[in-house]
Amino acid sequence: MFRKIVKQLIPRDLFRRVEPYGHLAEAVLWNVVEGFPARGLKVIGVTGTNGKTTTSFMIHTMLREAGYKVGMMTTVGYGVGDQIRPQMTHMTTSQTRPTLRRIKAMRAEGIEWLVLETTSHALAQYRVWGIPYSVGVFTNLTHEHLAYHGTFERYREAKVRLFKLVAANAQGLRTGVVNADDPSAPYFAAVVPKVLRYGRRQAQSDLKATNVKIGTKGSEYDVRYDGQPLHIRTPLAGGFNVYNSLAAAGVGLALGLSGEQVARGIAAVTAVEGRMERIDEGQDFVAMVDYAHSPDSFEKLFSELRPLVKGRLMVVFGSQGRTGDVSKRAIQGGLAGKYADLVVVTEEDNRGEDGQAIMNQIAEGAETAGKVRGKDLMLILDRTEAIGYAVKEARAGDMVLVLGKGHEKTIERGAEGEEPWDEVATVRAAVRARLGKK
Repeated sequence: MFRKIVKQLIPRDLFRRVEPYGHLAEAVLWNVVEGFPARGLKVIGVTGTNGKTTTSFMIHTMLREAGYKVGMMTTVGYGVGDQIRPQMTHMTTSQTRPTLRRIKAMRAEGIEWLVLETTSHALAQYRVWGIPYSVGVFTNLTHEHLAYHGTFERYREAKVRLFKLVAANAQGLRTGVVNADDPSAPYFAAVVPKVLRYGRRQAQSDLKATNVKIGTKGSEYDVRYDGQPLHIRTPLAGGFNVYNSLAAAGVGLALGLSGEQVARGIAAVTAVEGRMERIDEGQDFVAMVDYAHSPDSFEKLFSELRPLVKGRLMVVFGSQGRTGDVSKRAIQGGLAGKYADLVVVTEEDNRGEDGQAIMNQIAEGAETAGKVRGKDLMLILDRTEAIGYAVKEARAGDMVLVLGKGHEKTIERGAEGEEPWDEVATVRAAVRARLGKK
């Protein structure tokens, strides 16, 4: 009876309503304790579902190449100039105090600008309160993190908060760089005084890519800004990196960089750890590692790479446990089954959930696309073994694509917590073993 009364008196979403204000109080407290270290800094915030890390690296490198003293904080790493330390936790935007302490250390090194990859969780939880964003970048928005936000609209509103912070900064450029091809673009563009739009389809884009050429070793395209022609080349593969480089170019041009500085800076990013990272040991097939772990990122990745693969496309991936969103497992399995010739399902971060059950849910989706277990659909729980199997099966002209972990340095298998993991090193070791190298 008591529990029934409590349930009637307390709204089901009470925690969701109250929780952010606890984080706000925490953010205010730590800013006071740390002396508001971000005050006076010029901050470029990058938000969106996909592409945040690569775009951040491009912006950071572009500014560094142009002579700016610039710091960066992303999913992959943080630091100043070319001294980037690996991010060891599974969190893009850290909690308030670690973030402020890192900013404080960077200020001591004399940075003028900070490129800050900013997540919806960090915005919803006020983790970035007190940070003066000068420019906001919006990459794209797809259905992700709904287990936390509840609805797509709440997720979008959390992201839009970044642009509201940009608009509220009277000392900043108050500029938004927005992907005009994304359906959510108007929500972001509407809240900032100045907008620079980029894309490949929308006629109203300030930066529109034309003559696009995409390959497994990079992409290049032409673009015009303010009547001036510009040719951009990125060594990073995939059409999505055309969008990422356009976003970075938009930031550079908004800051007043020349077209030559923009093009040189983007071309200087030859790799981002765990983001379409090519593993080359002299083998006659392609091996790549990418962080893609959502249905939307799978669809984009597979649809763009499939036409570029001369032989077979072989995909290795799993799905996180205890996420509250199990529906995407079968969807991702279905997409892999549709595009790939061989699907190898394995562990990702099971976090104590039954790994075999997770693999079965993914496999069911692959089977609806015509894949057959034991033939072109393999379930191998141990991730090292799964990667080794795919690499051993690869022939000349094939592509082995290992997805989901990317840059992450740990894997969460069960109640014992995190264990060390290095996806790139594991794939490289498998390729070297295949070639008979030590």
